[in-house]
Amino acid sequence: MRPPTTRGYDDLAALMTRMTGDEKHEPAATSTLDVLWVLYDRILRVDPARADDPDRDRFLVSKGHGPMALYAVLAARGFLDEAALDRFAGFDSNLGHHPDRTLVPGVEISSGSLGHGLGLAVGTATGLRLQGRAARTVVLVGDAELDEGSNLEAIQYAGRAGLAGLSAVVVDNRSASHGWPGGIAARFAAEGWATVDADGRDHDTLERAFRTVHDDRPLAVVAHVEPKGSPR
Repeated sequence: MRPPTTRGYDDLAALMTRMTGDEKHEPAATSTLDVLWVLYDRILRVDPARADDPDRDRFLVSKGHGPMALYAVLAARGFLDEAALDRFAGFDSNLGHHPDRTLVPGVEISSGSLGHGLGLAVGTATGLRLQGRAARTVVLVGDAELDEGSNLEAIQYAGRAGLAGLSAVVVDNRSASHGWPGGIAARFAAEGWATVDADGRDHDTLERAFRTVHDDRPLAVVAHVEPKGSPR
């Protein structure tokens, strides 16, 4: 159930430059680009021709501000017409500054108000398990939004419930105000999650991290990227 490749990773920068205007949150977008590409190119079982397939993997973006990278990847994988990128955030555009699940094919949740995606992913994974479906739920969160208390509750529940169908990828660009003693992975491990730290720019390393065996518990992949302002 893998979508046909219409563009490659090297084309993503060109696709992103087609989205212009103010308030693009470009650093937030570029920090997620490699993670998004690896997920859509190597991991997720999704197909633009069957976007509503009940057995598809679910990918939820909690870090919904700066969705340019997501839109570029969706266009590269055939979910969006590339011409839509030229109208980004325009009056008649379905591509807003925050992704809208009712307007953008392939988007599972409307997001941008940080701190909600992980809880929604826990509910999604729970629902799929109750239905007996093998579909995987993957949620992308930012390191800073983990300061929201709702995330701690979601982490605690998922670990105790043994939600093996759930994976969280935390894009850590060191933007959090408070951080976490022992590191982000320790926050999840303390609640019973399998955890992996990975270079958030290295595609092979990310793929191995996402394929980590975690039979009876959820998986947290901490993707470390250089903070905004870095040449990377």
